[in-house]
Amino acid sequence: MPLTKTFNETVKTRIQQSEGFRRALLREAVSCMIAGDVETGKSVLRKYINGTVGFVKLGADLGRSPKVLMRMLSSTGNPQARNLFEIVAYLQKSEGTVLEVVDRAAA
Repeated sequence: MPLTKTFNETVKTRIQQSEGFRRALLREAVSCMIAGDVETGKSVLRKYINGTVGFVKLGADLGRSPKVLMRMLSSTGNPQARNLFEIVAYLQKSEGTVLEVVDRAAA
């Protein structure tokens, strides 16, 4: 079922208004990818980018075409890990946060 424009606009507004929500969304995107749910991770990352820096700025700062980045994070996109981590590193810096992987079994 496709998402409605109202839902996407609601998420975008919430991203722009709440630092905690933005950071949680970025964390969720990366967590999904690490857990093997790359499709959900890409979808969440795409919403995060649309609600924050946007693909035009992201593309300019990374030296890539915004359209290539959008395709990479689309449902049919198949990005290389190097590209995903480059995007995540940029977004962490932009957000002013650092995500870490924690081994809960070792803690």
